[in-house]
Amino acid sequence: MTFRKTDHRRNAIDYEVAGLAWLAAAEPAGAAIVKVLDHGKGWLTEPELSTVRPTREAAEEFGRRLAHTHAAGASHLGAAPDGFAPDGGYIGRAPLPLPSEPISSWGEFYAQYRIEPYMDSLDADARAIMSRLVDRLASGDLDHDQPALVTDAAARTHGDMWTGNLMWTADGVVLIDLAAQGGHAEEDLAALSVFGAPFTERIREAYNEESPLADGWQDRIGLHQLHMLIVHCWLFGGGYVDQTLAIARRWV
Repeated sequence: MTFRKTDHRRNAIDYEVAGLAWLAAAEPAGAAIVKVLDHGKGWLTEPELSTVRPTREAAEEFGRRLAHTHAAGASHLGAAPDGFAPDGGYIGRAPLPLPSEPISSWGEFYAQYRIEPYMDSLDADARAIMSRLVDRLASGDLDHDQPALVTDAAARTHGDMWTGNLMWTADGVVLIDLAAQGGHAEEDLAALSVFGAPFTERIREAYNEESPLADGWQDRIGLHQLHMLIVHCWLFGGGYVDQTLAIARRWV
């Protein structure tokens, strides 16, 4: 059985195909990535995955393997997957900037490319709060190291790791529907709990055992969730705005 996915936005399928191949290059040590069986303009086909009940053991294996996917690295924060030349991708239904040139610090990158592009969806009061956070991020005050196994300038990240993009199969977790990019590894780990992935804590613990995270990573989970949350503000508004601002206020 196969699954056919269609997306007629400019370069969307090319971005997904390149991203899946880029992450799959970290296998077998890295996390399992859904295979692309065929693709053309505006479409791709993948195997239809059969899911099973999530288990602690599968979560632990996934956490360890994700550490090795991240360790495969990227040239810089925001780097596009190998083989994808345009300077923009997608996260879900939202555009995703993919700068071609390195940015001096994680905070500057996160502020300029992962927060600011989506702030026009907010009202003036909310933008004022987010602007204060952007200033603090850009100053470098909140910068922190990548996990121990990541030796490149950026981790090789999935980029949209909410629970719906983890398929729990008989052979373990398989990742689908990515927004692949050079990023900070902690963002993938933080995204797991935005919508409550099963065994999130055990995934993180196993990851940390395999590739120790920088001190204070637990306190930064909310900070690293802000990109996904502000994208949801941009797409849907509503309660995502309150959730985003509650986290932002902790850091300004």
